[in-house]
Amino acid sequence: MRLRNLGNTGIKIGSVGLGCMGMSWLYQESARDDERSIRVINEALDLGGNLLDTADLYGAGHNETLLGRAVAGRRDEAVVATKFGIVLDDLEQRAAHRDNSRAYLRSAVEASLRRLGLDVIDLYYVHRIDPAVPLAETWGAMAELVDEGKVRWLGLSEPTVAQAREAHAIHPVTAVQSELSLWTRDALEGESGGTVGWCESVGASFVPFAPLGRGFLTGTLHAGQFEDTDFRTANPRFHRAAMEANQRIVDVIREVADRRSVTPAQVAIAWTLAQGERVVPIPGTKNSRYLRENLAAAEVYLTEEDLADLAALPAAVGSRY
Repeated sequence: MRLRNLGNTGIKIGSVGLGCMGMSWLYQESARDDERSIRVINEALDLGGNLLDTADLYGAGHNETLLGRAVAGRRDEAVVATKFGIVLDDLEQRAAHRDNSRAYLRSAVEASLRRLGLDVIDLYYVHRIDPAVPLAETWGAMAELVDEGKVRWLGLSEPTVAQAREAHAIHPVTAVQSELSLWTRDALEGESGGTVGWCESVGASFVPFAPLGRGFLTGTLHAGQFEDTDFRTANPRFHRAAMEANQRIVDVIREVADRRSVTPAQVAIAWTLAQGERVVPIPGTKNSRYLRENLAAAEVYLTEEDLADLAALPAAVGSRY
């Protein structure tokens, strides 16, 4: 697989990683199979997709434990990223609140290290910035974890450019993770190319989550197919009328895919890669076939014609949450 830099760390990672969240919750939970997921994670490492993404929130810690089991014995091959800052209040109802306090950070990092079975976390993100706690206080406390050898590098999830700048002035931001896809382009908008442009300017990695539009951009989903526990049942873009309206986005993606003799999923991932050399998407799957398809997108090159057609796509109908 083609390699890209992880921020300014000097570390090279596969240009497409693996988001592990759906192995534990929110997506088709009845299909959860830990042993199969462990095999998929190991296959990702075999194929060079070594940026593995999780969070303490996912499945109330289950996802970290799962990832820890998967990378045991292959620690040197994996770049493990996890997050703190959202506290789960009720697993069944998925009720949660933000907490970026120093006290919670200290307890959260120890719990993540234990679940992951690691001595040090490679990349540690603030999952969502807590308006009740000054960012400088949170980021400074996270920098202490680097000094103590508990964490190697720091990242932010879904910050504004102003927040990223503030944090970077205190301690280097190695990565920013935000949603970016052919139906969610907010991270490209604003002065100097938005968050993606800011990452390019300082040498940080930009890590798009949901590059496949939570599966919609693959062209394989239809209204009414989601079980009750699948969070897409309540997502505005997955209401029947919105899915029907957004089909026009998929139609163009499929046209480009046919021209390139690849799949719509591969076009969607390749488009994120085309947004800059600092971009490393993390599509999620618990299926070996889709994993191979996703990682192979690293070798898909879109032409100027392809990119122009994709740039002209209409805005998505429905908010992303």
